[in-house]
Amino acid sequence: MHLGLKGVSALLIEKNYPGRHASGVNAGGVSRIGRFPSELPLSALTLELWHGMESLVDDDCGFIPNGRMKIAENEAEMEKLRERFDKVRALGHEHERLIDQYELRQLEPNVAEHCVGGIFAPGCGHANPFRTTTAFARKARALGQTIMEGVRVEKVSRAAGIWTVRTDAGEFQAPVLVNTAGAWGDRISAQMGEEVPMETTAPMLMVTARMPPIIRGVMGATDRILSIKQVPNGTIIIGGGYRGTADRDAETTVLDYKKLAYNAKIATEMFPKLKGARIVRSWAGIEGRMADAMPVISPSKTEEACFHAFGFSAHGFNLGPAVGRVLSELITAGQSNIPIDAFSIDRFAKA
Repeated sequence: MHLGLKGVSALLIEKNYPGRHASGVNAGGVSRIGRFPSELPLSALTLELWHGMESLVDDDCGFIPNGRMKIAENEAEMEKLRERFDKVRALGHEHERLIDQYELRQLEPNVAEHCVGGIFAPGCGHANPFRTTTAFARKARALGQTIMEGVRVEKVSRAAGIWTVRTDAGEFQAPVLVNTAGAWGDRISAQMGEEVPMETTAPMLMVTARMPPIIRGVMGATDRILSIKQVPNGTIIIGGGYRGTADRDAETTVLDYKKLAYNAKIATEMFPKLKGARIVRSWAGIEGRMADAMPVISPSKTEEACFHAFGFSAHGFNLGPAVGRVLSELITAGQSNIPIDAFSIDRFAKA
């Protein structure tokens, strides 16, 4: 889509359909809280793009900027958040705000009594993942780009300055190759001699039946695994990072119901009005997680005219719009104003 805006034609080869795995089945969080320091410039750009999403892709993608909060359940956790707050401020970012117990109650009246404060980031929020991936694909096609669905890549190679991509539907050629294969991205990079330590994970989510208004923003815990939000239809989405089991060859996932039950227990302890809520669906996507939990966003270090963007480690939906912008700049101008050295594919070889 971003290449289309720059007048550069692109062919996207997709073995399923856009958003089938990680991008379309996640929790839809749009947040600058909890990002690694190296991700802060990228997350600042992505939030800017999210706030202008309708003008970008002709659809607001269900984005609701109702704020993102990380809650402290005791003073020890609050001290951790203060340290985090000071570190982010020292790096020149002022998007987070420390809040005490009183302000926490003003923002989220139904939070449990034992919670003592937190960090709040206004302007963050959540969007609809499937609607978003569909909107980006639709806009890309409107700009003249081609998306081939149900076509599986088998091998990539380069000769005489041209990349050849062999698929189960024939061969395709182009001067530039971009590897955005998600949980399968390491298999593409390995063909270039760029092996990386990536595991395949299955982040799990569950959703309740419709409930009266309980949660206003997007809530997260500090020392426990929890992300929770209430969407406009009244259902509540609960997740945060508990994982099932992924089989990327079969493209299937198996849920771990004990972990889901524990996730639900944490949610009810932090929001007591959720007790008795009925879970109507649980699911998991297939995601690639790097050894350092940061994505690969990088030119290839072994091949010319090749770029990687994969292994987003559950940060991809939030960062995706900005990563597309950065990649299009690298391809067309050879550089971007957003620093991406920390995401280099050769960082593991150096280590």
